[in-house]
Amino acid sequence: MGKLWDTICGIRDRNRPFCSAIIAAAGRSERMNGDNKLFMELAGAPVLMRTLCAVDQAELVDEIIVATREDLLEQVADLCSRAGLRKNVRVVKGGDSRMTSVLAAAMEADPRAELLAVHDGNRPLIRPEQFDDLVRRGDSTFAVAPGLPLSDTVKIVDENRRVKSTPDRRTLYAVQTPQVFQADILKAALQSAIEAGVSATDDCAAVERLGKEVYLTPGDPENIKITIPLDMIIAEAILKRREQER
Repeated sequence: MGKLWDTICGIRDRNRPFCSAIIAAAGRSERMNGDNKLFMELAGAPVLMRTLCAVDQAELVDEIIVATREDLLEQVADLCSRAGLRKNVRVVKGGDSRMTSVLAAAMEADPRAELLAVHDGNRPLIRPEQFDDLVRRGDSTFAVAPGLPLSDTVKIVDENRRVKSTPDRRTLYAVQTPQVFQADILKAALQSAIEAGVSATDDCAAVERLGKEVYLTPGDPENIKITIPLDMIIAEAILKRREQER
């Protein structure tokens, strides 16, 4: 029965798109008071290790590619080896911007990859089942990302912080990761944006620039991005509650 089950699982796997997960981990942690947020201990494990372990548990991810700074290559590679990951994982040199880092990783993806799922290395609270859901949705669209409707009013200001306008909050969403794309579309979008000197803070923006449709799916308030010290406190509290709920 075991061999038969393995065969059935293998057939099922071949009937779905190959998905490479790209972990963006080349940031400078400029708002963390000098500490690198990726290596800060979060409930006993480094932030990046928690992120990698969550992605590793996603059933629809076939490989993991981590893009990081040149000076962190050895440290990240060591962290990956200590994480006990089951999937094939590679660490590649990123670039000077998010787009160049993601493109560098995308170009290193397995040639079979039809989908590329880009996730922030400093979003350690992503649930594996959420990652899988985004991959499924990405398989039926050009591009998809999780998003949360904003609860705060947003102001558009000039260089002197004088308010110029107030957009309708009902049309505004805070976008999270993973963002999942058809592989060829993401590569083309990133290359085009880089060649044009366009700067973007997320990968969807590069795809939007090509005129491709991007869809949002409901995000998770717990899928927070570790950016400032307060985020570590919130993340610790979320992990503690999750542990109590088991």
